[in-house]
Amino acid sequence: MNRSGIDNMLALDRLPFLDGSVTAHYEGSIDKQGGNADWDWWLYQDDRGEWVLLDVDGPGCIYNFVQHRYPSSKVPVFRFYFDGELEPRFTITPAEFGKKFPFIKPLADIFVGDDIPPQGRGPIWVVRSFVPMPFRKSCRITSSVKLEGADKTKGEGGWGHAIYHRYATVEGVKTFTGQEDYSPLLRAWAAVGHDPKEVTGPEQVAGNVTVASGATVSLLDLTGAGCVTALRLHADPLSAVWLRDLWLRVTWDGHSRPDVECPLGAFFGNEIGNNRIGFLTHGQTSNGTFYCYFPMPFGKSARVELMNRGQGNGPRIAYELLLAPAAKVLAPLQYGYFKASPYYPPTAVRRGRDSIIAEVAGRGHIVACTLTGRSLNNQYVSCEGDVRLYIDGRATPQIESDGSESHACYGWGFVYPPQQNPVSGYDGSGHPLYEFSETRINLGDRYPFQTGFRFAFEAGGHNDTDMVHSGVVLYYGVEAPGMILTDEVAIGDADSERAHDYRVERQVWHGELTAKYEDDVDTVRTAPGRAFNGSSEFVATIRTDNDGVRLRRLADQQHGRQRVRVVVDGVPVSERTWYQPDQNPHRRWLEDEFEIPAEYTRGKSRIKLRLEVVSASESPAWTEFQYWVYSHLQAPTGKQGK
Repeated sequence: MNRSGIDNMLALDRLPFLDGSVTAHYEGSIDKQGGNADWDWWLYQDDRGEWVLLDVDGPGCIYNFVQHRYPSSKVPVFRFYFDGELEPRFTITPAEFGKKFPFIKPLADIFVGDDIPPQGRGPIWVVRSFVPMPFRKSCRITSSVKLEGADKTKGEGGWGHAIYHRYATVEGVKTFTGQEDYSPLLRAWAAVGHDPKEVTGPEQVAGNVTVASGATVSLLDLTGAGCVTALRLHADPLSAVWLRDLWLRVTWDGHSRPDVECPLGAFFGNEIGNNRIGFLTHGQTSNGTFYCYFPMPFGKSARVELMNRGQGNGPRIAYELLLAPAAKVLAPLQYGYFKASPYYPPTAVRRGRDSIIAEVAGRGHIVACTLTGRSLNNQYVSCEGDVRLYIDGRATPQIESDGSESHACYGWGFVYPPQQNPVSGYDGSGHPLYEFSETRINLGDRYPFQTGFRFAFEAGGHNDTDMVHSGVVLYYGVEAPGMILTDEVAIGDADSERAHDYRVERQVWHGELTAKYEDDVDTVRTAPGRAFNGSSEFVATIRTDNDGVRLRRLADQQHGRQRVRVVVDGVPVSERTWYQPDQNPHRRWLEDEFEIPAEYTRGKSRIKLRLEVVSASESPAWTEFQYWVYSHLQAPTGKQGK
């Protein structure tokens, strides 16, 4: 298994492979009270006086780093520490993004926003990086400046985020040095619009069609195994109305429901169509050709169709599909089908509620999404709405953003001319802003899920803006889950504690907590629980044929930096500690997780778990209210699932 980071971002042919040992995470400047004060980003101040922005224990890889600031604010120095090093392995200032190797264009850059009325809050710098930075043991990112506030007259500016993967094991991971060979990745990223995959001798299926109103035409109807490696469509002219009314429908292996069924605009990453926007994986070239280079494997059959859901005959469209035998692009591992979530049609926002763009069950990983916002009654459209991704039924969002523009790694809304980089960008009406369509591609930082996901999109700073949302999520997946719940332990419940042989040492608190979650509806829950600065232990039931175990905890995050060592049947998990560095004293409920690699659990039906506080000086105590125990399922090789 190769987890160099560079290969994960470059090898599009490996995108279909499903890996249950990877999880995606976010750390950033989210308003802890649930509003729009998304401008404070730090976890704690360390012994050197540096402000810690990210603190991860165990193997993983950083894939995206973004920080917003005013040019007039104090210049921060960002330091990256790996594997417990006392001295930073890499340092960079905002002005060096796009210039200092390997943080060079197009992997890293600065977006400069002007001072545009009536907002008048610019100019703004948004430094962003997609440079992969893997680590074997741990990673910390610090800032020399406390990133807080939003008042440029005071030199403030504290927005930002880091998106990273955690790996269950250290297999295949080599810690970032900054001297890696990035040339293949830089070449691919510099050639947006061209297929970055290396597929020799593909078969071509091409033709020209005109789709009458209400009609459906077939572009491909094939029996047998293979892989669609490229899809191109060209219509001249293609007005914006056809981005909405012409739909693409794709069905793999005779599935009862289409795997893809959505408008061309949503599928190719731009529902508005004011400008031609293109990304590494899909989009539109400067000459108007739509392209998609996501590999799309199938085992038995493939059917690709165009539908006209509008009035009148559609434009004449030239199409081309490139096909390759599955054996040429796929190893004998389980892979997911290329899919799109059911299209979320233009829908007026419900005040106080996120728009649920997608809700999907099964196993897989997200590779792209397109989100579109339009005004009601020609009112200004706000881009302050956060994106919230809930994975595998967790009540705490696993991926967030401080505004939809930050999700696309830009800033101050989409009031500027259309922008694009190889993995994110947007089209819009400019200023005043009445509509926008933004796309984010997830290559190295794909978002894995084992039982499903819910993709939510906020309107305005606290779902307080009248607008219309639409969108689609692209992913690889199968309907069968990748893990199942095999046990639950309710802390504070005498029967549950007795059934699981629960014990606790050096308890410092027990009782009930009533608090809110960090979700869009301020869900309130009351539950009994305990806190300790010693240890707790319990016995849990798992599947004998497990491929590892995931623990989920319901915790009180009033205090951050909670850390325990996880011991399985007397053997400490050496890959990492269970560490939660962040805190939220306002919305205190947290659901966080810990991966136990299969070497500790394989072949067992029960395990004895012991959680030992590592250092009581970091946090007053470890808190626990409930544990969910999931068994990862061993994936059959050479199969796609249903």
